[in-house]
Parts: sequence; structure tokens; C-alpha cells
Amino acid sequence: MHRSPLVRLGVLAAALLASAPLTVGGPASAAAAPGAAPTVEEERLTGPVPQEILRRSGFDEVAPAFARALAGARSLPEARQVATDHGRRLWRRAVDRVQGRGPAGGDLSRDDDRPLYWARLGMTRALRAWQPSFRLAERDRAALVAVVERGSRGQDSVELPEGRGVRRVLVTGFDPFQLDSDARRSNPSGAAALALDGTTITTASGPARVEAVVFPVRWTDFAEGTVERTLLPHFLPGPRRVDLFTTISQGRPGRFDVERTNGAWRGGSPDNAGLSRTGTVPVPRDVPTVHPQPQWTTTSLPYAAITAAATGPFPVHDNTAVTEIPAGGTDPVDREDGPTPGSTARAGGGGDYLSNEIAYRATLLRDAVGLHVPGGHLHTPVLRFAGDNTDPATGRVTDPEFVRNREAITAQIRSVLTVAVENTPQR
Repeated sequence: MHRSPLVRLGVLAAALLASAPLTVGGPASAAAAPGAAPTVEEERLTGPVPQEILRRSGFDEVAPAFARALAGARSLPEARQVATDHGRRLWRRAVDRVQGRGPAGGDLSRDDDRPLYWARLGMTRALRAWQPSFRLAERDRAALVAVVERGSRGQDSVELPEGRGVRRVLVTGFDPFQLDSDARRSNPSGAAALALDGTTITTASGPARVEAVVFPVRWTDFAEGTVERTLLPHFLPGPRRVDLFTTISQGRPGRFDVERTNGAWRGGSPDNAGLSRTGTVPVPRDVPTVHPQPQWTTTSLPYAAITAAATGPFPVHDNTAVTEIPAGGTDPVDREDGPTPGSTARAGGGGDYLSNEIAYRATLLRDAVGLHVPGGHLHTPVLRFAGDNTDPATGRVTDPEFVRNREAITAQIRSVLTVAVENTPQR
């Protein structure tokens, strides 16, 4: 039977969500895999800063509770259920803490995104070290880690509502990064994701329901399609399809940027796993895409309205700058007014790191499935510690100015979303 393109996309989405990186199954190997070594990210967990953050938020109990539950699993399906339940529970606990529900668990500011990050690493480290009573293939252990990752990032709990009276908004944030130079770092985009998830924004054109997810700062995960697999179900036609989306990340000091153009180039800066990747952004073969792969994608956010509005204390820029190799040229050229025809990308407005890449992937997927809604990337100001707390060797893990800045950034993101929704046509 001939299927229409939209039906084929729906079938593809279901297949992607059931693909190997996101599932646990298959026969066990001939011998149980021994506990795996911790990753570069997980090794940072033993430092004094992560331990203090966990202790002062009450999230130091997350990994031990998960390890105890794993110890009681007597089969792979039981282990998968433990991984699913505890991953989702961690995400919900982090969202509830940031949004003021339940006990704070300590004196660390409720708006802090870092307890979620370090607690997740505690869970995945415990899973790698786990010695089950049954035979476990290495691929099954890796799949269990993927279940924890997906659940604890909110990626499998997006619940956009049906109905014509509400706009559906999906936002994404990132983990903290550059932790080798300062393990105290927080990421305002991740904090905003926790603050916004499941909330309703009141706008002049009606209510908007916001759902949020968080992504890792790792090249490999992006190459494997974590962005596309998470977003695709919500980009396809149906009563719960998004009306607006924006990826969010930390950008430049003292300003927000609506990034006009995204480039298909990886610049190679080390990620949280200590890996560097340079080259054209790789798109997995099993996700919808545009052929041939474009060098550039463009925002469809209402950037003129956003930049003209008074949304908060930080200026909001319409950033049109890119770095390109002009058609027929060999050397990169910085341009303030966007790419020229036939040029090759070397940096989008958001640079050549994973913030540019998530924007490129999300807008490329938008174009591939014919999603005609506002979508693009928002860069936040850099989150800084107070002037007397800048040395990571002697500094405190938090201070009042640090908290005020993060709260102000989150509040302005909410205001930017309000303006964007008010300038989004009804379906």
C-alpha cells in the first residue's frame, strides 16, 4: 500500500523511538560484562564541588537509592524498569525543587540546575559499576544508561496538551560545561528548562503550555541523533504538535542573542567527555532530513518583535553574523550580515559548538518535516559569580549575585517566550 509522506514520517518516528540506543532488549551475551569504567564526566563527580552541591541540595541520596534498587533487579526487564522509574523520578524531583514544590533538601538555591547534573552522573556511574546476578551484555548496560539519560533529561515525559485554546511550546536547555576549568559552573539554559517545564505562560493572545528537555554537552550524542529523536514526535502533524520551539544555551556576556543563521560545521572545541570533533554536522541516516544537506538554516522565530520588546534587564540582539568560506574561496571570512550564496559554513551566529549545532539540527528537522511554526535558537548571557568569588580554587559554590543573575536570566527567557507566542499565528 502506498503511504503518504506524513504517514511515513509517523511510522519513522515510532521506529526511531524504539531504536537500539533507546531500548534494552535482545539475548544476553555468553558472559556477563564486568562493571564498566566511569566516563570522564563521571570521574569529576568525586571532587569536592560536586559533592558539596549534592549534599546542600539533598540530591546526594539519589545515586545510592538507585544503586540499592538496581541490586534488587533479578532480570533485564526489572533493571530496565528501575532505570526508567529512577530516571524520570530524578527529572521530576529537579523540576519540583526549582519550581518550589516539596522540601528544598538543603540551603542551595532552589533555582539551581547543578544538582540534577551531578545526581544523574551518580546514577550512570552506579549503573556502570553494577554487577548483576544475571548475565548482562555490554550493549544492554549501555542501553540502560541511555534509559536513565533520557528519563532524567525530561526527554520521554514531554506532555503537550491537545486543544485549540492553548499554544504548545517546546524549549531545550543544556548541562553545565567547561567544568575542568571551574566545576562550580551552572548553565542558565538548563536552569530555565527546569523552571519552565510544565508551566503555563499567560499572554495577550492566550495561554501557552511550555514543556522542556535538557541535552548533554557531548558531540557523540548529537551525532547519534539524540536531538532529532527527542524533537521528532512533537514536530509531526497531530493535535499535540508544537506551535513554537526554541533551543536555548549560554552565549555571550551581558546579552541575549536571537541567532538568525545556523551553520553545518563543528568547530572542534572539547566537550564534557573531553572529545573534539571537527567537520560537517553529521545527520543520522534514519532521521528525516533535507537533501542535499544545506550549509545553513535560518530561524523562524519572530526576531524583530523579540528584539524590539522590553523583556528584561539584558539587551536582546538580532545576531546576523556568520563565518563562511565564500563560493570559490578557500579561507574563512567573517560576515556581519549573514552568509552569501553558495558559501560553506564555518560558524553560525551561535558559533561552531553544540549551541550552533542544536539550532542547526532542530531547524533542519523543522524543514525536513515541513513544520511551519516559529523556531530557532536563543543565547542567554553568561552566568557569572560575584566579583569576590571568581577563583574556582578558593571560591564558594554559590553567592547571592550568582543566584540573582540566574533568576533574572530565567525571568527574561519567560518574557521572550511571551513575546514570541504573542507573535505566533493561531493554527
